[in-house]
Amino acid sequence: MRTYTIKKGTSEQAEALQLINEQGETVSALEILREAEPHRVFAFDGKMGAGKTTFIKKLCEEMGTMDVVNSPTFAIVNVYDVEQPYRGEVYHFDCYRLKDIREAMDFGAEEYLYSGNYCFIEWPEMIEALLPEDTVHVSIQPMENGDRKLVIGNL
Repeated sequence: MRTYTIKKGTSEQAEALQLINEQGETVSALEILREAEPHRVFAFDGKMGAGKTTFIKKLCEEMGTMDVVNSPTFAIVNVYDVEQPYRGEVYHFDCYRLKDIREAMDFGAEEYLYSGNYCFIEWPEMIEALLPEDTVHVSIQPMENGDRKLVIGNL
């Protein structure tokens, strides 16, 4: 298990986020992907407004996407193209509006999850039964000072 602190700068943009490791050093958000190799599916847990979408935006930007990264609340899944060294597609799920697992199966969630591409999933409890066994669980918890605690499980 790894723990980080997410500090937000003065700007509301994801670029202003700083990720601080347990030793107090600023690290790249990509450090999480490197530590999780070869895992590709990440399930993000946190209450509404905890910063799940903001952190996923930071990850995608550091992966080299030129696409606009935002919550796929109504689309359920957004697809972003990324550049070197992560060339390919990233799938960003928001399962908040799913009524049951059948809806996820209807839009082909399993194809995305087992594609070998990165999948970042908000509200994963809605599709828990479909997640690969090696899914990396990420918890984001607001702290009293406005920072966020980021906990990466099963690494």
